[in-house]
Formats: sequence, C-alpha cells, structure tokens
Amino acid sequence: MTKRTFGPGTMLNPVPVVMVSCGDMDKPNIITVAWTGTVNSEPPMVYISVRKSRYSHDIIKDSGQFVINLTNEKLAKATDFCGVRSGRDLDKFKETGLTAVPSKVVSCPSILEAPANLECEVTEIHEYPSHDMFVAKVVSVTVDEELMDENDKLRLDLADLLVYNHGSYQKVNRREIGGFGFSVMKKKTRRRRAAQKRNQRRR
Repeated sequence: MTKRTFGPGTMLNPVPVVMVSCGDMDKPNIITVAWTGTVNSEPPMVYISVRKSRYSHDIIKDSGQFVINLTNEKLAKATDFCGVRSGRDLDKFKETGLTAVPSKVVSCPSILEAPANLECEVTEIHEYPSHDMFVAKVVSVTVDEELMDENDKLRLDLADLLVYNHGSYQKVNRREIGGFGFSVMKKKTRRRRAAQKRNQRRR
C-alpha cells in the first residue's frame, strides 16, 4: 500500500454537521458548525468550536447557552445557507423558513424541524488562534416522536442525518456493519440479535 504525505491540516473526516441556534426568541440566530462532538458521558457534555469572527461567537460567549440541532437530508439546503450567510445581515430563520420554538431549559430557541435538539449550557471556553471551543453541559434533549419505535427506543438511524466530509454534505448510510461489541460477540448471541432485527423489519 502506497501513501501520500500532506502538510498539517484538519483532515479528520467525516464529522457531524449541526445547526447551532443561539440568541433569544426576540432575536434568534443560527450558525452551522462541523467542529462539534462529545467530551463526557456523565454528566453529558459536548463542545462546539466557533471562529472568533463569526456573529454567533459573541452571542454564545455572552449568553453561555446554545442549542445543537441535528441536521438531515431535508435540512441540507438550510444547513448550508446558515453556514455561508451571516446573522449580522439577515434573519436566518426567516430566510430558511425554519421555525424557532422555545427550548425546555435554555433561553435560546430550538429549531422545530431538526430531528433532535440538544440544549447546552457553557461550562468552559478554550481559546485558540482561529477558533474558541465552547465546552457545555447538555441540560435537555428533545427528539421527533416519529423517531421512537414501538419499544420506545430512539431510532436516529431513521433520521437521514448528515455529515460533512471534506467540503461535501453527505447522508449517513443506514447499512449496519456491526453493533458495539460485535467483534467479541458469541455466535449464539449474534444469531439471537439477527433474529430480533429481522422481526423488527417485518413489523
């Protein structure tokens, strides 16, 4: 196998792409972020990295709150729009037709059309040359009812979620290669789980 060497760069791909809502219900804003992820399980904590020059940067820094709204194929155009236009110049909710709804805990709005909304309160800010990383505690989560199955299990695999891959928005492939621990799973357990999945698909 032959490999080619590049200079240092942000080559970690694909990454989640999300719309982050901030501000308040009177003057809400949305910024598209691809540098986001989980940093802790208990309590649940996440981060977003925002360029210092972005309009949303100071809104989040001053309020200490934001909402991570997951995106899907239906929201691809709005997701891109909110990443290339500035809230300094226009109302992104109005321009995209998205709906700002009150969140359960934080004062900034959630996006109604998003399949899932993670309400966040900032606990730390790490400053870097181009971006600041906002580390936050997840204080509430809302999801579309249609993503809950008959066993009350959340099926985010049905949400047609997007990722950002080297400059391109792409839909997450639903094809499962294996579940957590599949590499060490006993054959008997593997057969039982396969049967359960077949039964679910028939329903």
